[in-house]
Amino acid sequence: MSHVVGSKGQVVIAKEIRDKLGVRPGWLALQRVVDDHVEVSFVPPEHNRSLKGSLAKHVKAHVASGEEWDRARDAAWDVAVKRKARPSPPVP
Repeated sequence: MSHVVGSKGQVVIAKEIRDKLGVRPGWLALQRVVDDHVEVSFVPPEHNRSLKGSLAKHVKAHVASGEEWDRARDAAWDVAVKRKARPSPPVP
């Protein structure tokens, strides 16, 4: 796929490539020279929607105070450590 560089030095990113990468208007295009070519990476803009409540269905407990939060965090770390410390089953 090739495109002609415009009079202002602009290059079109083909629609097929934009669609495959999910690139939309407003995304930031990061460019860098690597050896004898240019690499372009795309970064989406910050979202403008609230994420409040998006994880609510995954929450099993409600923590009200700072002390409760500390206890809940410590308990979660204890569970994570115990899971990590379990010996792996032998490989046949």
